[in-house]
Formats: sequence, structure tokens, C-alpha cells
Amino acid sequence: MARGNYSVVSEFILLGLTDNPELQVILFVVFLLIYLGSVLGNLGLIVLTQSSPQLQTPMYFFLTHLAFTDFCFTSTITPNTLVNFLREVRTITFYACAIQVCCFITFAVCELFLLSIMAYDRYVAICHPLLYVVLMPRSLCIEMIASTYTYGFAVGLTQTLATFQMSFCDSNRLNHFYCDDVPLVALACSDTYIKELMLLIIAGFNVLCSLLIVIISYIFILFAILRIHSAEGRRKAFSTCASHLTSITIFYGTIIFMYLQPKSSHSLDTDKFASVFYVIVIPLLNPLIYSLRNQEVKSSLRRMKERLCLAS
Repeated sequence: MARGNYSVVSEFILLGLTDNPELQVILFVVFLLIYLGSVLGNLGLIVLTQSSPQLQTPMYFFLTHLAFTDFCFTSTITPNTLVNFLREVRTITFYACAIQVCCFITFAVCELFLLSIMAYDRYVAICHPLLYVVLMPRSLCIEMIASTYTYGFAVGLTQTLATFQMSFCDSNRLNHFYCDDVPLVALACSDTYIKELMLLIIAGFNVLCSLLIVIISYIFILFAILRIHSAEGRRKAFSTCASHLTSITIFYGTIIFMYLQPKSSHSLDTDKFASVFYVIVIPLLNPLIYSLRNQEVKSSLRRMKERLCLAS
């Protein structure tokens, strides 16, 4: 495989999380259970929101796509990680690595902006309840989702092309359990200045813009809730945001931990273990959060169970 004048890498060796065989078996079982829970939870949430008449609102339309994104996000990484736990040599081809990087970045960016769209949706629902249907028509929701996927793929493709135009000649041993931009840049033996600048600018733009939308939306939501006179009204208004606030806190908290650490304490090993939570655990938590904390989802789930019991 030739890239530039002197790249000879045709595959990468993933160092993984541990070389301890006993710990690998334990991690395999834990990751498998979490992945099965993520798949069942997210696909179940998609089926529930699509089949329940009570959940045909913009909020649940966006939630469906959040569940789809979480499913794709974890499925990009976890199955290959599970296979690698059972292999002595954990290799991935050059092109498979590129596809994994592209998919990972695409769905990570999609999740960022889906969470910000959902924050804006809550702002409209709480601050302009009488105009909610007018301000959030189905056509606008579809356009926002299509724009999110298109932009996410554009970012993923751009970053991937920039990464794999670099030369990897010194080593193909990747200090991670999946193909990720940062450890790949660390492996490159060609000039990485432009790529590092792209990472900083594009990632910073995505995180700051999406976070700014979330913060502004919730500032307006907070003022709207404070203007509600009854305690019951405030509680009901806040409960509609509780699940989303929990998801945002977990997702952005993990990103901040991974990327805003002081350089002196930052390491690829720290990134690896933070990535376990980011890639493996969060896709399981979101369906749990939205099913356990959301009364409408719980009611729809109960009605679905009753229909299935009557049908059987």
C-alpha cells in the first residue's frame, strides 16, 4: 500500500485495552452484554416511537434518530472490539480502518447536533407551546435531520481523507482498541501540522456550536420555567427536559474529560479508557434514560405490552 512517497502500511495492529488473557475474557463478556443491551434498547426505542400514536411528535421523531445514531455509533466499534478480544493478533486493514474512522466521526458529529436540535425542540415546546406545531412542522424536522446526517458525513469524510493521506512508515501499532484520529496522527511520520489544525478547528467548531445552541436554549427554558407560578407547572415543564439534560450532561461531560485535559496529564491510555464510556456505555445509557425517566415512553411501553398480551 503506497501513500505519498514512503508509506508502506497495509494494516494496523490494535494494541487494545489489555494483554492479560483472563481480563480479556472478562471484558469480552462485559462488552458483549453492554452491546446487546444497547442494540435491544435503541432498536426497541425506535420500534416503540414508530408504532405508538402517542409518540408522534417532533421530540420523539428526534429521539428515534438519536437511538439510530447510538446504534450505528456503537456498532461501528463494538463488534470488531469483541472479535479482537478473542484474537492473539488484533489487526485491521488500511481501508477497514479508514471506514471505521469515517463512520465513527460521522455518528459522533451527528449525535452532537442531534442533542442540540433536541434542546431547541424543548425550547420551542416550553417557551412557545401554542405555536409548537407551527414552528416545528414535520418538513422542518426532516430537513434538520437530513442536514445533520449530511454535515456529519461531510466532516467524517473530510477528516478521514486528511488522516489517510498521511504516511505511516515507522510503525503500524495503534495504541487503541479501535481506529481513531488522535492515535493515528501520533503514528504518522509525515508532517501532521495541517491535520492537527483541522482536528482542532473542526472539532472545536462542532463542540462549541452545538454546546452554544444547548446553553442558549436552556437559558430561555429556565427563564420560562421560573415565570410559571405553580410548583406543579414548573415540575411538569422541567420533567419534559430531565431526560435530555441527563443525556447532554453525560455526553458533553465525557467529551470535556477527553479533550480538555491539561496537556501534562493527557495520554493516549487515558483516552482509551474514556473512549470505553464514550463509545460502549453511552449508547446503552440513552435508551435507559429516556425509558426510565420519561412518563410518555413508559406509558406507551405499558400499552404495547398489554396489546401483545391480548394478542397472545
